[in-house]
Amino acid sequence: MPRTASPTRGATRCPHCTDGLGLPRPVAPGSRRDRLRSHPSLATAYRVTVFVAGLLCVLLGVALTVLPGPLTIPPVLAGLWVWSTEFEWARRLFAAFRRKARDAWRHARQHPVSSAAVTLGGLAAAGVVLWAVGRFDLVDQATTALGM
Repeated sequence: MPRTASPTRGATRCPHCTDGLGLPRPVAPGSRRDRLRSHPSLATAYRVTVFVAGLLCVLLGVALTVLPGPLTIPPVLAGLWVWSTEFEWARRLFAAFRRKARDAWRHARQHPVSSAAVTLGGLAAAGVVLWAVGRFDLVDQATTALGM
């Protein structure tokens, strides 16, 4: 006997969404975005453009993971911010990141000596790694060892 979908279980889709990207963020009546949403084809094109722009930022952040350091974080957060301008799910996720960043900043301001020590230690370690890579030709040795 085939099972029917229960309204309380399983994946659901909002009845107002037609593009599968979730509910759009609420906007002020009469705003530029509200006028844009009054034209369904423009609204869909705008949402797809915002999604693609955010996706490019996130993919750039993922591509930067091969480099040392925190270079991957800013593009990913920029992509999440771009998404949060249009998508409610991204706004909630970005709000959680913003809350954690504020908590971390508050902690760093309450403990300036330990925060400065960790920051300077990290910068010193990065400097030593960069020095060692240049001094001992580690990139050339790695490519030779891998047969590239």
